[in-house]
Amino acid sequence: MLRTEEILSTIRMLHSEHLDVRTVTLAINVDDCSATSCDTLCRKVYDKVMSLAGNLVETCDNIGRKYGIPVTNKRIAISPASRLLAGHGRATALELAVTLDRAAERCGVDLVGGFSAHVQKGITNSSDLLMESLPEVLSHTKRVCSAINVASRKAGINMDAVAKMGRLIPQIAQATADSRGFGAAKLVVFANVPEDNPFMAGASMGTGEPEATINIGVSGPGVICSALKRRIESGEKLTLGDLAEEIKITSFRVTRSGELIGREVADELGLPFGIVDLSLAPTPTIGDSVGEIIKALGIANVGAPGSTAAVAMLNDAVKKGGAFASSSVGGMSGAFIPVSEDSTLAQAVADGQLVLEKLEAMTSVCSVGLDMIAIPGDTSPQTIAAIIADEMAIGVINNKTTAVRVIPVPGAKAGDFVEFGGLFGSATVIEIRNMGASDAFVNFGGRIPAPIQSLGN
Repeated sequence: MLRTEEILSTIRMLHSEHLDVRTVTLAINVDDCSATSCDTLCRKVYDKVMSLAGNLVETCDNIGRKYGIPVTNKRIAISPASRLLAGHGRATALELAVTLDRAAERCGVDLVGGFSAHVQKGITNSSDLLMESLPEVLSHTKRVCSAINVASRKAGINMDAVAKMGRLIPQIAQATADSRGFGAAKLVVFANVPEDNPFMAGASMGTGEPEATINIGVSGPGVICSALKRRIESGEKLTLGDLAEEIKITSFRVTRSGELIGREVADELGLPFGIVDLSLAPTPTIGDSVGEIIKALGIANVGAPGSTAAVAMLNDAVKKGGAFASSSVGGMSGAFIPVSEDSTLAQAVADGQLVLEKLEAMTSVCSVGLDMIAIPGDTSPQTIAAIIADEMAIGVINNKTTAVRVIPVPGAKAGDFVEFGGLFGSATVIEIRNMGASDAFVNFGGRIPAPIQSLGN
C-alpha cells in the first residue's frame, strides 16, 4: 500500500498534467421522503438534501486546497425519483425537479442526478410519468439530470421504452432550442446502469447502497497521455505491451490520489466512502483528451483502422491499474469518448475521419457509449430509437454498461458547428446515414429477449 507521502509525491509530479478529481458526488437515498402530498414530498426531499449536502462544496474546496489538487465538480445524486412519484401527477414531477434544482443551487453544486427510472423489463405508471415529464423538467431546470435504464443483461432490451426515448429526446431538444437543444445533454439512456456511478448525467443512487455515501470520479487523460509521450520519447524500443503497462502504472497512481481525497471528504462530512471511479473523462481543454491518447498510441487519425483496438487496450489497462490501486473501484472505470467534450474527437468528426458507425464500434470496448454527439435536428424519433437500440444491444450481449447521449440540435444539419459551452464543449453535427430505414423494426415494439447466457443467473 502506498503511504500518504508517496501519494503526495505523485500529486506533485502530475500537477501540471490536468490531474484533477473530476467530481465528488454525494449520493442520497430519498425513498423515505415519500408522501401523498406534493408539498410534503418536496419539503422532505429539500430538507434531506440540505441537511446532508449543505457543507459539501466548502469541504471539497478545503481539502482540494490542502493537497493542491482541485475538485472540479461537486454533485448530488439521489435514488431514482420515479419511486417517489407513485400515485402523483405531472405537476408533482415538475415540482420535485424544481425543488431538486433549488436545493442544488443552494448547496452550490453544479448538477443533481437521479431524476431517473429503471424500465428495462417494463414501464410502471410512475416511471411513465417521469419519462413523459422530461421535456418540461429538463427545460425548466438548470442542474437536474436524468438517466433512463432501458436494457439489462437479464431483462434484454425494452423496445417500447427505447421507442419512447426516441420520441422524447427530440422533444427535449426542441424545448431547449434557445440553447441548441442542450436539455438533451442532461439525459442519458442506459443498458446495465451502474448503481454507484458518480458521473453526470447518469449518476443516481442504486439499490443496496447506504443511506448516503461519497463517490469519487477521478479523470486523468492528460496525465496518461503525458506519461505515454515521455516513455515513447525516451528512445527505448517499445511494444504495445510496454505502453499498456505504462498506462496501468499511471492509472494506479491517479486512482490512489483520488481515493485519498475522497476518503478525507467522506470523513469530514461524517459519511461512508463509497467508490473511486477512474474514468478517463476528457474536457475541451487541449491536453486533456482521450483522442490525444489514441494518437499517442500511433493512430494518426482518430477513427482510422486500429482505433477500436487502441481504445480496447487503453480501457483494459486503466481498469487493471484502478483495480490494483483500490478495493473500492466502482462505477464504470475506464475510457469515455464524449465527442463534444474532447477536442481531438470533436476535430476528428469535423474532419470526417470519425463517423457514427466507427464511434459505435469503439463503444463496444470503452466504458460507456455514444456520448455527447450532436445530430441533425430533423433526425426522426425512430432513427434515434434505432441508434439507442444498437448501443443497448452492445451492452446486453457483452454484459457491460453502455449509454446514449445524443443531442438533436434544432435547425442544424450535418456539418454545422454547435457550441454548448463549459465542460460540455462544442462539436460538428455528425451525419446520420440511412435515416428512416429502421422505422419498421422500431415500430414492432415489445422486448428483445435477454441472451441465453444470463438465464438462471
